[in-house]
Amino acid sequence: MAKERFEFTTSLKKKLYLVAIIGFVLLLVGAIFPGGGHEAEAGDHEGTEQHDAGTSDDHGTNASDNHSGADNDGHGGMISDESGEDHGAGEADHGGGWLKRLGVNLWINNVYFVGLGIIGIFFFTLQYASQAGWSAFLLRVPLAMGSWLPYAFVLMIVTFMIFGHDIFHWTHSDLYNQFLANGELNPHYDALIAGKSSYFFLPLEGGSFPLFFVLRMVVFFAVWFFLFKKIKSLALAEDELGGDSYWFKMRKFSAIFLVFFAVSSSVSAWDWIMSIDVHWFSTMFGWYVFASWWVTGLAFITLVTVLLKEAGYLSQVTSNHLHDLGKFIFAFSIFWTYVWFSQFLLIYYANIPEESVYFVERLLSDKYAPFFFINLILNFIFPLLTFMTRDAKRLNVFLKIVCIVILGGHWIDFYLMVTPGTLGENGAFGFTEIGLFMIFGVAFLFVTLTALSKSALVAKNHPMLEEAKHHHI
Repeated sequence: MAKERFEFTTSLKKKLYLVAIIGFVLLLVGAIFPGGGHEAEAGDHEGTEQHDAGTSDDHGTNASDNHSGADNDGHGGMISDESGEDHGAGEADHGGGWLKRLGVNLWINNVYFVGLGIIGIFFFTLQYASQAGWSAFLLRVPLAMGSWLPYAFVLMIVTFMIFGHDIFHWTHSDLYNQFLANGELNPHYDALIAGKSSYFFLPLEGGSFPLFFVLRMVVFFAVWFFLFKKIKSLALAEDELGGDSYWFKMRKFSAIFLVFFAVSSSVSAWDWIMSIDVHWFSTMFGWYVFASWWVTGLAFITLVTVLLKEAGYLSQVTSNHLHDLGKFIFAFSIFWTYVWFSQFLLIYYANIPEESVYFVERLLSDKYAPFFFINLILNFIFPLLTFMTRDAKRLNVFLKIVCIVILGGHWIDFYLMVTPGTLGENGAFGFTEIGLFMIFGVAFLFVTLTALSKSALVAKNHPMLEEAKHHHI
Protein backbone atom coordinates (compact mmCIF):
# COMPACT_ATOMS: atom_id res chain seq x y z
CA MET A 1 0.00 0.00 0.00
CA ALA A 2 1.44 3.37 -1.02
CA LYS A 3 2.12 5.74 1.84
CA GLU A 4 0.31 3.59 4.39
CA ARG A 5 1.18 6.08 7.14
CA PHE A 6 -0.06 9.64 6.77
CA GLU A 7 2.58 12.36 7.08
CA PHE A 8 1.37 15.67 8.48
CA THR A 9 3.90 17.75 6.59
CA THR A 10 5.31 21.14 7.55
CA SER A 11 3.95 22.53 4.29
CA LEU A 12 0.41 21.46 5.16
CA LYS A 13 0.75 22.87 8.67
CA LYS A 14 1.86 26.22 7.24
CA LYS A 15 -1.22 26.31 5.03
CA LEU A 16 -3.44 25.68 8.04
CA TYR A 17 -1.63 28.38 10.02
CA LEU A 18 -2.22 30.79 7.14
CA VAL A 19 -5.95 30.03 7.13
CA ALA A 20 -6.05 30.50 10.91
CA ILE A 21 -4.28 33.87 10.61
CA ILE A 22 -6.81 34.96 7.98
CA GLY A 23 -9.55 33.85 10.35
CA PHE A 24 -8.11 35.93 13.20
CA VAL A 25 -7.79 38.94 10.90
CA LEU A 26 -11.43 38.59 9.86
CA LEU A 27 -12.41 38.24 13.51
CA LEU A 28 -10.52 41.45 14.33
CA VAL A 29 -12.19 43.25 11.42
CA GLY A 30 -15.52 41.97 12.71
CA ALA A 31 -14.76 43.43 16.14
CA ILE A 32 -13.87 46.82 14.67
CA PHE A 33 -16.81 46.86 12.25
CA PRO A 34 -19.38 44.64 13.98
CA GLY A 35 -22.34 45.47 11.78
CA GLY A 36 -24.61 43.51 14.09
CA GLY A 37 -23.76 44.98 17.44
CA HIS A 38 -24.63 48.29 19.06
CA GLU A 39 -24.72 50.13 15.74
CA ALA A 40 -27.57 47.92 14.60
CA GLU A 41 -29.60 48.18 17.77
CA ALA A 42 -31.14 51.54 16.97
CA GLY A 43 -32.10 50.50 13.47
CA ASP A 44 -33.49 47.17 14.59
CA HIS A 45 -35.27 48.42 17.69
CA GLU A 46 -38.51 49.09 15.88
CA GLY A 47 -38.53 45.65 14.28
CA THR A 48 -37.83 43.99 17.61
CA GLU A 49 -40.70 45.87 19.24
CA GLN A 50 -43.02 44.79 16.45
CA HIS A 51 -42.01 41.17 16.90
CA ASP A 52 -42.55 41.38 20.65
CA ALA A 53 -45.94 42.97 20.13
CA GLY A 54 -46.92 40.31 17.65
CA THR A 55 -46.15 37.49 20.04
CA SER A 56 -47.02 39.13 23.34
CA ASP A 57 -50.14 37.06 23.85
CA ASP A 58 -48.69 33.78 22.67
CA HIS A 59 -47.00 32.41 25.74
CA GLY A 60 -48.97 33.36 28.78
CA THR A 61 -47.52 35.12 31.81
CA ASN A 62 -44.40 37.05 30.84
CA ALA A 63 -43.56 34.44 28.25
CA SER A 64 -43.82 36.84 25.37
CA ASP A 65 -40.31 38.09 26.07
CA ASN A 66 -39.08 34.81 24.74
CA HIS A 67 -35.46 35.60 25.37
CA SER A 68 -35.79 38.56 27.69
CA GLY A 69 -33.26 38.68 30.38
CA ALA A 70 -30.96 40.21 32.81
CA ASP A 71 -27.51 41.37 31.80
CA ASN A 72 -27.42 43.05 28.41
CA ASP A 73 -23.77 44.01 28.40
CA GLY A 74 -22.75 41.11 26.19
CA HIS A 75 -20.47 39.46 28.76
CA GLY A 76 -22.60 38.87 31.83
CA GLY A 77 -21.23 35.42 32.60
CA MET A 78 -23.18 33.08 34.86
CA ILE A 79 -23.55 35.62 37.69
CA SER A 80 -27.03 37.11 37.80
CA ASP A 81 -28.62 39.98 39.68
CA GLU A 82 -30.88 38.46 42.31
CA SER A 83 -32.91 41.64 42.79
CA GLY A 84 -33.74 42.04 39.13
CA GLU A 85 -34.05 45.79 39.70
CA ASP A 86 -31.19 46.92 37.48
CA HIS A 87 -31.21 44.20 34.83
CA GLY A 88 -34.72 42.85 34.81
CA ALA A 89 -35.92 39.99 32.71
CA GLY A 90 -38.47 42.29 31.21
CA GLU A 91 -35.77 43.95 29.14
CA ALA A 92 -35.09 42.26 25.82
CA ASP A 93 -31.71 40.56 25.86
CA HIS A 94 -31.64 40.36 22.08
CA GLY A 95 -29.39 43.39 22.31
CA GLY A 96 -25.78 43.32 23.35
CA GLY A 97 -22.60 44.25 21.60
CA TRP A 98 -19.90 42.42 19.74
CA LEU A 99 -18.81 40.41 22.78
CA LYS A 100 -22.23 38.82 23.01
CA ARG A 101 -22.14 38.10 19.29
CA LEU A 102 -18.72 36.51 19.81
CA GLY A 103 -20.12 34.31 22.59
CA VAL A 104 -23.03 33.20 20.44
CA ASN A 105 -20.71 32.30 17.57
CA LEU A 106 -18.40 30.43 19.92
CA TRP A 107 -21.40 28.36 20.97
CA ILE A 108 -22.49 27.71 17.37
CA ASN A 109 -19.03 26.49 16.41
CA ASN A 110 -18.67 24.46 19.60
CA VAL A 111 -21.88 22.57 18.91
CA TYR A 112 -21.07 22.16 15.21
CA PHE A 113 -17.58 20.74 15.74
CA VAL A 114 -18.59 18.61 18.73
CA GLY A 115 -20.99 17.02 16.28
CA LEU A 116 -18.20 16.37 13.79
CA GLY A 117 -16.06 14.72 16.46
CA ILE A 118 -18.79 12.56 17.91
CA ILE A 119 -20.09 11.53 14.48
CA GLY A 120 -16.61 10.26 13.63
CA ILE A 121 -16.87 7.85 16.55
CA PHE A 122 -20.47 7.05 15.63
CA PHE A 123 -19.48 6.11 12.07
CA PHE A 124 -16.61 3.95 13.33
CA THR A 125 -18.72 2.10 15.90
CA LEU A 126 -21.59 1.67 13.45
CA GLN A 127 -19.30 -0.26 11.10
CA TYR A 128 -18.30 -2.67 13.87
CA ALA A 129 -21.77 -3.08 15.36
CA SER A 130 -23.23 -3.82 11.91
CA GLN A 131 -20.25 -6.06 11.02
CA ALA A 132 -19.65 -4.03 7.86
CA GLY A 133 -16.65 -4.98 5.77
CA TRP A 134 -16.72 -2.51 2.88
CA SER A 135 -15.38 0.37 5.01
CA ALA A 136 -12.32 -1.35 6.51
CA PHE A 137 -9.89 0.85 4.53
CA LEU A 138 -11.53 4.11 5.65
CA LEU A 139 -11.95 3.62 9.39
CA ARG A 140 -8.91 5.54 10.60
CA VAL A 141 -10.32 8.84 9.32
CA PRO A 142 -13.50 8.83 11.47
CA LEU A 143 -11.55 7.42 14.41
CA ALA A 144 -9.15 10.37 14.27
CA MET A 145 -12.08 12.81 14.38
CA GLY A 146 -12.91 11.68 17.90
CA SER A 147 -9.63 13.19 19.15
CA TRP A 148 -11.36 16.58 19.12
CA LEU A 149 -13.61 15.70 22.09
CA PRO A 150 -11.37 16.81 25.02
CA TYR A 151 -10.69 20.16 23.34
CA ALA A 152 -14.38 20.54 22.58
CA PHE A 153 -15.28 19.92 26.22
CA VAL A 154 -12.92 22.62 27.49
CA LEU A 155 -14.16 25.11 24.89
CA MET A 156 -17.80 24.34 25.61
CA ILE A 157 -17.61 24.53 29.40
CA VAL A 158 -15.58 27.77 29.29
CA THR A 159 -17.94 29.32 26.75
CA PHE A 160 -20.93 28.39 28.88
CA MET A 161 -19.40 29.79 32.06
CA ILE A 162 -18.53 33.10 30.39
CA PHE A 163 -21.40 33.61 27.96
CA GLY A 164 -24.10 31.27 29.26
CA HIS A 165 -26.10 34.16 30.70
CA ASP A 166 -26.23 35.78 27.26
CA ILE A 167 -27.06 32.60 25.36
CA PHE A 168 -29.61 30.93 27.66
CA HIS A 169 -32.56 32.99 28.88
CA TRP A 170 -33.39 30.44 31.59
CA THR A 171 -30.16 31.27 33.50
CA HIS A 172 -31.62 34.60 34.70
CA SER A 173 -32.39 34.30 38.40
CA ASP A 174 -35.30 36.75 38.54
CA LEU A 175 -37.50 34.45 36.44
CA TYR A 176 -38.02 31.91 39.21
CA ASN A 177 -39.35 33.86 42.21
CA GLN A 178 -43.02 34.78 42.04
CA PHE A 179 -42.62 37.43 44.72
CA LEU A 180 -39.95 40.01 45.38
CA ALA A 181 -38.22 40.36 48.74
CA ASN A 182 -40.71 43.07 49.76
CA GLY A 183 -43.66 40.75 49.11
CA GLU A 184 -44.76 42.35 45.86
CA LEU A 185 -45.39 40.35 42.70
CA ASN A 186 -42.26 39.88 40.61
CA PRO A 187 -43.00 41.34 37.14
CA HIS A 188 -40.26 39.15 35.64
CA TYR A 189 -41.55 35.86 37.01
CA ASP A 190 -42.10 33.27 34.28
CA ALA A 191 -44.26 30.35 35.37
CA LEU A 192 -43.38 28.25 32.33
CA ILE A 193 -39.64 28.54 32.87
CA ALA A 194 -40.01 28.11 36.62
CA GLY A 195 -41.76 24.82 35.95
CA LYS A 196 -38.66 23.61 34.10
CA SER A 197 -36.21 24.65 36.83
CA SER A 198 -35.53 21.10 38.04
CA TYR A 199 -34.30 20.09 34.59
CA PHE A 200 -31.62 22.76 34.69
CA PHE A 201 -30.82 23.36 38.36
CA LEU A 202 -31.54 20.16 40.33
CA PRO A 203 -30.69 19.71 43.22
CA LEU A 204 -30.25 23.48 43.63
CA GLU A 205 -32.93 26.14 43.52
CA GLY A 206 -34.10 27.61 40.25
CA GLY A 207 -32.04 30.59 39.20
CA SER A 208 -28.92 29.51 41.07
CA PHE A 209 -26.10 27.51 39.45
CA PRO A 210 -27.38 25.12 36.72
CA LEU A 211 -25.75 22.09 38.30
CA PHE A 212 -27.87 19.42 36.60
CA PHE A 213 -27.28 21.02 33.19
CA VAL A 214 -23.51 21.15 33.70
CA LEU A 215 -23.40 17.61 35.14
CA ARG A 216 -25.12 16.25 32.04
CA MET A 217 -22.57 18.00 29.87
CA VAL A 218 -19.68 16.57 31.91
CA VAL A 219 -21.14 13.04 31.93
CA PHE A 220 -21.78 13.04 28.18
CA PHE A 221 -18.25 14.12 27.32
CA ALA A 222 -16.71 11.80 29.92
CA VAL A 223 -18.53 8.70 28.65
CA TRP A 224 -17.98 9.60 24.99
CA PHE A 225 -14.28 10.13 25.56
CA PHE A 226 -13.85 7.03 27.74
CA LEU A 227 -15.46 4.79 25.10
CA PHE A 228 -13.49 6.51 22.34
CA LYS A 229 -10.18 5.89 24.14
CA LYS A 230 -11.15 2.28 24.83
CA ILE A 231 -12.11 1.60 21.23
CA LYS A 232 -9.02 3.37 19.90
CA SER A 233 -6.73 1.35 22.19
CA LEU A 234 -8.33 -1.88 20.94
CA ALA A 235 -7.90 -0.75 17.31
CA LEU A 236 -4.20 -0.04 17.85
CA ALA A 237 -3.73 -3.33 19.72
CA GLU A 238 -5.33 -5.16 16.79
CA ASP A 239 -2.73 -3.55 14.52
CA GLU A 240 0.09 -4.82 16.71
CA LEU A 241 -1.13 -8.29 17.66
CA GLY A 242 -3.75 -9.30 15.10
CA GLY A 243 -6.40 -11.94 15.68
CA ASP A 244 -10.18 -11.73 15.85
CA SER A 245 -10.48 -11.14 19.60
CA TYR A 246 -9.96 -7.38 19.33
CA TRP A 247 -12.57 -7.13 16.60
CA PHE A 248 -15.14 -8.84 18.85
CA LYS A 249 -14.20 -6.56 21.76
CA MET A 250 -14.57 -3.49 19.56
CA ARG A 251 -17.97 -4.73 18.40
CA LYS A 252 -19.06 -5.02 22.06
CA PHE A 253 -17.86 -1.54 23.01
CA SER A 254 -19.29 -0.15 19.77
CA ALA A 255 -22.73 -1.44 20.74
CA ILE A 256 -22.38 0.18 24.17
CA PHE A 257 -21.39 3.48 22.58
CA LEU A 258 -24.31 3.42 20.14
CA VAL A 259 -26.84 2.84 22.92
CA PHE A 260 -25.42 5.67 25.00
CA PHE A 261 -25.14 7.93 21.96
CA ALA A 262 -28.79 7.34 21.09
CA VAL A 263 -29.80 8.94 24.39
CA SER A 264 -27.03 11.48 24.88
CA SER A 265 -27.23 12.95 21.37
CA SER A 266 -30.90 13.80 21.84
CA VAL A 267 -30.53 15.17 25.36
CA SER A 268 -27.50 17.25 24.37
CA ALA A 269 -29.54 18.69 21.48
CA TRP A 270 -32.27 19.69 23.95
CA ASP A 271 -29.73 21.15 26.36
CA TRP A 272 -27.34 22.94 24.06
CA ILE A 273 -29.69 24.20 21.35
CA MET A 274 -33.42 23.74 22.01
CA SER A 275 -33.27 25.29 25.49
CA ILE A 276 -32.08 28.54 23.91
CA ASP A 277 -35.71 29.02 22.80
CA VAL A 278 -36.86 27.94 26.24
CA HIS A 279 -40.59 28.56 25.69
CA TRP A 280 -40.58 26.35 22.59
CA PHE A 281 -40.02 22.64 22.13
CA SER A 282 -40.22 20.02 19.44
CA THR A 283 -40.32 16.27 20.00
CA MET A 284 -38.42 15.88 16.71
CA PHE A 285 -35.57 18.18 17.64
CA GLY A 286 -33.15 15.47 18.79
CA TRP A 287 -33.55 13.67 15.48
CA TYR A 288 -33.16 16.94 13.60
CA VAL A 289 -29.84 17.83 15.24
CA PHE A 290 -28.60 14.27 14.80
CA ALA A 291 -29.47 14.35 11.09
CA SER A 292 -27.56 17.61 10.65
CA TRP A 293 -24.55 16.29 12.58
CA TRP A 294 -24.64 12.97 10.69
CA VAL A 295 -24.69 14.45 7.19
CA THR A 296 -21.96 16.92 8.15
CA GLY A 297 -19.80 14.12 9.54
CA LEU A 298 -20.31 11.99 6.42
CA ALA A 299 -19.29 14.94 4.25
CA PHE A 300 -16.12 15.50 6.28
CA ILE A 301 -15.16 11.79 6.21
CA THR A 302 -15.73 11.65 2.45
CA LEU A 303 -13.83 14.87 1.75
CA VAL A 304 -10.79 13.81 3.78
CA THR A 305 -10.84 10.34 2.19
CA VAL A 306 -10.91 11.81 -1.32
CA LEU A 307 -8.12 14.29 -0.55
CA LEU A 308 -5.96 11.57 1.01
CA LYS A 309 -6.46 9.37 -2.04
CA GLU A 310 -5.53 12.23 -4.36
CA ALA A 311 -2.38 12.77 -2.28
CA GLY A 312 -1.30 9.16 -2.86
CA TYR A 313 -2.69 7.56 0.28
CA LEU A 314 -5.43 4.92 0.64
CA SER A 315 -4.46 3.17 -2.57
CA GLN A 316 -6.91 0.34 -1.85
CA VAL A 317 -9.87 2.72 -1.72
CA THR A 318 -11.69 2.55 -5.06
CA SER A 319 -14.57 4.33 -6.71
CA ASN A 320 -16.82 1.64 -5.22
CA HIS A 321 -15.99 2.76 -1.68
CA LEU A 322 -16.45 6.40 -2.66
CA HIS A 323 -19.76 5.48 -4.28
CA ASP A 324 -21.00 4.10 -0.96
CA LEU A 325 -19.95 7.27 0.85
CA GLY A 326 -21.71 9.32 -1.80
CA LYS A 327 -24.86 7.24 -1.37
CA PHE A 328 -24.72 7.84 2.38
CA ILE A 329 -24.54 11.60 1.82
CA PHE A 330 -27.31 11.50 -0.78
CA ALA A 331 -29.61 9.39 1.38
CA PHE A 332 -29.14 11.25 4.63
CA SER A 333 -29.43 14.65 2.99
CA ILE A 334 -32.92 13.48 2.07
CA PHE A 335 -33.39 12.15 5.62
CA TRP A 336 -32.39 15.54 7.05
CA THR A 337 -34.93 17.19 4.75
CA TYR A 338 -37.59 14.69 5.80
CA VAL A 339 -37.09 15.56 9.47
CA TRP A 340 -36.86 19.29 8.70
CA PHE A 341 -40.05 19.30 6.62
CA SER A 342 -41.97 17.05 9.01
CA GLN A 343 -41.19 19.38 11.91
CA PHE A 344 -41.99 22.49 9.88
CA LEU A 345 -45.20 21.13 8.33
CA LEU A 346 -46.70 19.94 11.63
CA ILE A 347 -46.05 23.29 13.26
CA TYR A 348 -47.18 25.25 10.18
CA TYR A 349 -50.60 23.69 9.71
CA ALA A 350 -51.33 23.41 13.43
CA ASN A 351 -50.62 27.16 13.66
CA ILE A 352 -50.38 27.15 17.45
CA PRO A 353 -48.68 30.42 18.48
CA GLU A 354 -46.48 28.77 21.12
CA GLU A 355 -45.03 26.52 18.39
CA SER A 356 -45.13 28.71 15.29
CA VAL A 357 -43.17 31.54 16.95
CA TYR A 358 -39.97 29.55 16.34
CA PHE A 359 -40.42 29.69 12.57
CA VAL A 360 -41.91 33.19 12.62
CA GLU A 361 -38.61 34.46 14.02
CA ARG A 362 -36.73 32.81 11.18
CA LEU A 363 -39.07 32.95 8.18
CA LEU A 364 -40.56 36.43 8.57
CA SER A 365 -37.35 38.20 9.53
CA ASP A 366 -35.34 40.17 7.00
CA LYS A 367 -32.23 39.01 8.85
CA TYR A 368 -32.88 35.27 8.74
CA ALA A 369 -35.36 34.59 5.93
CA PRO A 370 -32.60 34.45 3.25
CA PHE A 371 -30.67 31.90 5.34
CA PHE A 372 -33.88 29.93 5.87
CA PHE A 373 -34.10 29.25 2.13
CA ILE A 374 -30.33 29.02 1.57
CA ASN A 375 -30.35 26.27 4.19
CA LEU A 376 -32.77 24.20 2.11
CA ILE A 377 -30.97 24.89 -1.16
CA LEU A 378 -27.50 23.92 0.10
CA ASN A 379 -28.50 20.96 2.23
CA PHE A 380 -31.25 19.40 0.13
CA ILE A 381 -31.69 20.68 -3.41
CA PHE A 382 -27.99 20.91 -4.28
CA PRO A 383 -26.90 17.42 -3.06
CA LEU A 384 -30.13 15.90 -4.43
CA LEU A 385 -29.60 17.20 -7.95
CA THR A 386 -25.81 16.79 -7.98
CA PHE A 387 -25.79 13.21 -6.68
CA MET A 388 -28.78 12.03 -8.70
CA THR A 389 -26.64 9.95 -11.08
CA ARG A 390 -24.39 6.99 -10.31
CA ASP A 391 -21.30 8.56 -11.88
CA ALA A 392 -21.52 11.74 -9.80
CA LYS A 393 -21.14 9.70 -6.60
CA ARG A 394 -17.97 8.09 -7.96
CA LEU A 395 -16.09 11.14 -9.25
CA ASN A 396 -13.74 13.04 -6.96
CA VAL A 397 -14.64 16.46 -8.29
CA PHE A 398 -18.36 16.05 -7.56
CA LEU A 399 -17.68 14.49 -4.17
CA LYS A 400 -15.43 17.38 -3.14
CA ILE A 401 -17.83 20.08 -4.29
CA VAL A 402 -20.86 18.53 -2.60
CA CYS A 403 -18.98 17.83 0.64
CA ILE A 404 -17.68 21.41 0.87
CA VAL A 405 -21.16 22.80 0.20
CA ILE A 406 -22.69 20.53 2.84
CA LEU A 407 -20.07 21.45 5.44
CA GLY A 408 -20.90 25.12 4.93
CA GLY A 409 -24.62 24.52 4.52
CA HIS A 410 -25.04 22.71 7.80
CA TRP A 411 -23.05 25.38 9.62
CA ILE A 412 -25.78 27.74 8.39
CA ASP A 413 -28.31 25.24 9.76
CA PHE A 414 -26.78 25.54 13.25
CA TYR A 415 -26.52 29.31 12.81
CA LEU A 416 -30.29 29.38 12.27
CA MET A 417 -30.88 27.18 15.31
CA VAL A 418 -28.94 29.46 17.66
CA THR A 419 -28.73 33.07 16.48
CA PRO A 420 -32.41 34.14 16.26
CA GLY A 421 -33.02 33.02 19.85
CA THR A 422 -29.97 34.80 21.22
CA LEU A 423 -29.38 37.93 19.14
CA GLY A 424 -32.81 38.35 17.60
CA GLU A 425 -32.95 41.14 15.04
CA ASN A 426 -29.47 42.24 16.15
CA GLY A 427 -28.01 39.10 14.63
CA ALA A 428 -25.74 39.40 11.62
CA PHE A 429 -23.60 37.35 9.27
CA GLY A 430 -20.21 38.82 8.48
CA PHE A 431 -16.51 38.82 9.25
CA THR A 432 -17.01 37.59 12.83
CA GLU A 433 -18.93 34.50 11.76
CA ILE A 434 -16.62 33.63 8.85
CA GLY A 435 -13.42 34.27 10.81
CA LEU A 436 -14.42 32.20 13.83
CA PHE A 437 -15.59 29.32 11.63
CA MET A 438 -12.19 29.34 9.89
CA ILE A 439 -10.36 29.30 13.23
CA PHE A 440 -12.42 26.39 14.55
CA GLY A 441 -12.06 24.55 11.24
CA VAL A 442 -8.28 24.84 11.34
CA ALA A 443 -8.16 23.70 14.97
CA PHE A 444 -10.36 20.69 14.21
CA LEU A 445 -8.30 19.76 11.15
CA PHE A 446 -5.05 20.16 13.07
CA VAL A 447 -6.20 17.82 15.86
CA THR A 448 -7.68 15.28 13.43
CA LEU A 449 -4.68 15.18 11.09
CA THR A 450 -2.25 14.96 14.02
CA ALA A 451 -4.16 11.95 15.36
CA LEU A 452 -4.27 10.45 11.86
CA SER A 453 -0.48 10.71 11.53
CA LYS A 454 0.24 8.81 14.75
CA SER A 455 -0.85 5.36 13.56
CA ALA A 456 -1.15 3.35 10.37
CA LEU A 457 -3.62 4.84 7.92
CA VAL A 458 -5.18 1.43 7.28
CA ALA A 459 -6.01 -1.16 9.95
CA LYS A 460 -3.64 -3.81 8.63
CA ASN A 461 -5.04 -6.66 10.77
CA HIS A 462 -8.73 -5.90 10.33
CA PRO A 463 -10.41 -9.28 9.68
CA MET A 464 -12.48 -7.91 6.78
CA LEU A 465 -9.74 -6.36 4.66
CA GLU A 466 -10.27 -8.91 1.90
CA GLU A 467 -13.97 -8.13 1.79
CA ALA A 468 -13.16 -4.43 1.54
CA LYS A 469 -10.57 -5.11 -1.15
CA HIS A 470 -13.09 -6.92 -3.36
CA HIS A 471 -15.98 -4.56 -2.61
CA HIS A 472 -17.87 -3.86 -5.82
CA ILE A 473 -21.19 -2.17 -6.54
